[in-house]
Amino acid sequence: MSDHYTMEQEEIFSKVMRAGRRTYFFDVRSTKAGDFYLTITESKKFTNDDGSYHYKKHKIYLYKEDFNEFKDNLEEMINYVIDEKGEEVISERHQKDYKKESDEVEMAAAPPKENGQTDTSTFTDIEFDDI
Repeated sequence: MSDHYTMEQEEIFSKVMRAGRRTYFFDVRSTKAGDFYLTITESKKFTNDDGSYHYKKHKIYLYKEDFNEFKDNLEEMINYVIDEKGEEVISERHQKDYKKESDEVEMAAAPPKENGQTDTSTFTDIEFDDI
């Protein structure tokens, strides 16, 4: 074993899911013993007053012995929300992050909102290289 061993092993298998200002990373990693576990990282972009930005990250570790119970609980919670509220996003705050491309074209010509500001949030430049 090398002296450069770290607790965070290289990803064995990874997926990235972008959702508005949030990005979710799903990574399969290896333990010292060669077994696999899963990390789920949420990275959220925050813009500072001066226009610069930073990311806040939250990570959970999920081990194989907890997979089935975690999956069952997650599925139960998702089904509950969908059964109670459907799949449509009703929060205006989150809805603007999930506009379809055709909606963005229409928004470009939309008049200002009631508060006098035009909604340009869907056109924010996001550089994921900084995550």
